[in-house]
Amino acid sequence: MFPYILQLRRCSLFHALVAVKQVPDTTNIRIDPDTGNLVREGVPAIMNPYDAHALAAAVMWKKKLNGHVTVISMGPPSFVATLREAIEMGADRAILISDRKFAGADTLATSYTLSQAIKAINEEDPIDLLFFGKQAIDGDTAQVGPGVAVRLDVPVVTYVVNIRAIDLDDRTVVVERRTERWTEVIESSMPALLTCEKEIADIPFAPLPDLIKSLRYEPEVWSTAGPVEFDADQIGVRGSPTIVYKMGTPPPPEPGEKINVREVGVEAALDFAFEKAAEAGVLDTLIGGAR
Repeated sequence: MFPYILQLRRCSLFHALVAVKQVPDTTNIRIDPDTGNLVREGVPAIMNPYDAHALAAAVMWKKKLNGHVTVISMGPPSFVATLREAIEMGADRAILISDRKFAGADTLATSYTLSQAIKAINEEDPIDLLFFGKQAIDGDTAQVGPGVAVRLDVPVVTYVVNIRAIDLDDRTVVVERRTERWTEVIESSMPALLTCEKEIADIPFAPLPDLIKSLRYEPEVWSTAGPVEFDADQIGVRGSPTIVYKMGTPPPPEPGEKINVREVGVEAALDFAFEKAAEAGVLDTLIGGAR
């Protein structure tokens, strides 16, 4: 079991693992009206922003605890650019999981593939904390991080905005996670997996040595040929029960109606607002919110 392996620590140094994904810059996304597919040509690729902030947090704690950071990503060879960016940000090791057989993976197959690689990394270098962005901006499922945690049988804390403390002796981590109503403070045993909000850490400017290192760095590439064994029925399209049939953009909102309160008066303006709220079926919500 994954937790049992991590009891066999070879040293006291902190080891963080961060999963990152290369995504299209959503500010430039277009949908082909004929096919319904994403138009990727000419769209710049970036590191998923939530992953970047998770990586910044891992690097920050690496410096505090005299540790090291491993970064993994699953995707085509072009993802090497994102892994070099991770090295530039302060990661020490980068691994790309890349093979045509991994193509078309949904979140279930992706979590399986990543967890298999993480188990192999952990066997050679025990991991204390796993950092994931809360979600990828191209899929927005927020499923991969928790899915990996389930497969590794480790605790997961989602929507983390701050890490208060990491105790390598007691094997605990104290974090703050945001909910819709408040912020919770949670203590978890380690190893644990955190899915991170952007607030968890600012992304600093890369120091010159890390920048130079990233330009020369060649990430390790793992595939179905090795060094990890993958079940062919659990990867790629074969391991993906989810199918995306069509994508599209939402229709533009209808233009709103405007009235000049000074011209019609406050009473008439309120009557107009309540009339429109009743037509839209949100009158009870409007009245309740005003109480």
